[in-house]
Amino acid sequence: MKTHVKLTQNPRLNMFGFLMTFLMAFMGLNPVYAQTSKVAPTQIQQQGRTIKGVISNAEGPLESASIVLKGSNTGTTTDANGEFTFPKPLTTGDVLLITYLGYEPQNVIIKDNTTFLRLQLTEDLVEFIGAVNTDTPYKSKRSKE
Repeated sequence: MKTHVKLTQNPRLNMFGFLMTFLMAFMGLNPVYAQTSKVAPTQIQQQGRTIKGVISNAEGPLESASIVLKGSNTGTTTDANGEFTFPKPLTTGDVLLITYLGYEPQNVIIKDNTTFLRLQLTEDLVEFIGAVNTDTPYKSKRSKE
């Protein structure tokens, strides 16, 4: 028992397939051009610039001083020579918070012409308030057997 199946093709379906193939080939082989924008120097300053600097005290450079962009978690520390390079480009109006234990923290506002900072921190009095409570003897939580 042989059965013959004759497939009939719809002429509209053939035409749709041809058009889709043609459009895909036309769009795939068409070159793509990008636009270039001309940026004014004032806009470059607003985009940000790298800030470098040196943090020191009266005796010399401070190692491991903390420099943080105020209001964010972005920051860095100084090296053995007291030098740092901020990891993120900064714009005019950004505020850097410089801290070091035993010294007064300083806020530095980035201005239009700021690219290098040279700061000398002043000592601050650090007081520890309170004493350890020694009135209560140590009690073990182990049960005595």
